[in-house]
Amino acid sequence: MGRWQPGARERLEQAALDLFLEQGFTETTVPQITARAGLTTRTFFRHFADKREVLFAGEEPMPEQVARLMAGAPRSLGPMELIATGLGPAAAAIFEGRSLDYLLRRRAVIDAEPALRERELRKFSLLSEALEQGFRDRGIDDLTARLAAEIAVTTFRIAVARWLDQHGDPDLPAIIDQTLAAMRHLVGTPSA
Repeated sequence: MGRWQPGARERLEQAALDLFLEQGFTETTVPQITARAGLTTRTFFRHFADKREVLFAGEEPMPEQVARLMAGAPRSLGPMELIATGLGPAAAAIFEGRSLDYLLRRRAVIDAEPALRERELRKFSLLSEALEQGFRDRGIDDLTARLAAEIAVTTFRIAVARWLDQHGDPDLPAIIDQTLAAMRHLVGTPSA
């Protein structure tokens, strides 16, 4: 095994994902992942804290990215305008460098393991909290900030699921726009 081979992180991710799909997340060990990747366990822990991080690494700064995007948006944009203009670029940033195949395989692993689904939900909860605070920082009242944050995260989750279900066709920004249009239609429906 080479000590400083290039692409170690990507090889570890690929090996882990393959093993998670073949034998299940719980049954896969770090030594199995490193053996499949042709690397050492020490190399694994240089890149990841544990095997869950293979699926979730790089997502920690999402709330900070959201805060920066919201702070940089024109103050004239209302909550729904901000959601409509900000979801596409936010999604692009989140999925940058990830192939559709990787995202589909990642989703299959997460869907098969309750603890991973819980972790995924926690990620969306943190994203919602960051959005809510961002709306408050823009002077939006608490109720509107919370509703807008939840609408944004729910729209994003549904749009991404639809996009993956359709194997990337049409592109994610188009699916986000369709999902937002459906949400607007639903909200615009008079109550009984």
